[in-house]
Amino acid sequence: MTITINFKKSAIIGAAALVAGLLLALGPRFLFTACPPHDGSWSQCHWSVQAVLGTGIIIAVLGLCMVFLSDLKTHLGLNVGIFLAGIITLSIPYSLIGGCSSHEMRCWRVAFPAITVISAVVLAGAIAYFIYLGKKTKI
Repeated sequence: MTITINFKKSAIIGAAALVAGLLLALGPRFLFTACPPHDGSWSQCHWSVQAVLGTGIIIAVLGLCMVFLSDLKTHLGLNVGIFLAGIITLSIPYSLIGGCSSHEMRCWRVAFPAITVISAVVLAGAIAYFIYLGKKTKI
C-alpha cells in the first residue's frame, strides 16, 4: 500500500529545496563570492566553494525529484538525502575544508556566513518536513 501526499504541498516543498540547492550551488560563485586567487593559486576557500557547489547540486536535484514524486516513502528518502547533504554543506567551510587563515578575508565575512544561513534553513526545513511526514503517517 502506497501513501501519497498532497501534490501541491510536495511541489512547494520540493521547489523550496530546489531553490535552496541552487543558491548553495551558484551563490558562492556569483552572489556572495569567496576570495580571488592569491599569487596565481587558489586558497582553501576556493575548494570549499567547489565542494558546496556539489552538495548544492545534490540538494537541488533531490528537491526537483520531490516536485514530481508524491509517494510518502519516496519523500522520506529524499528528505533524508537533503538533510545529510545539508549537514555536509554546513561542515565544509568550518571543519572539512576551511577557508583562508585570516578571518578578515571575504570568504569568512561574506561567503561562509551565507552558506551557513542557507544550510541552516535547509536543515530546519528538512526537520520540519520529517515532523510533518511523521504526523501524516501517524507514527
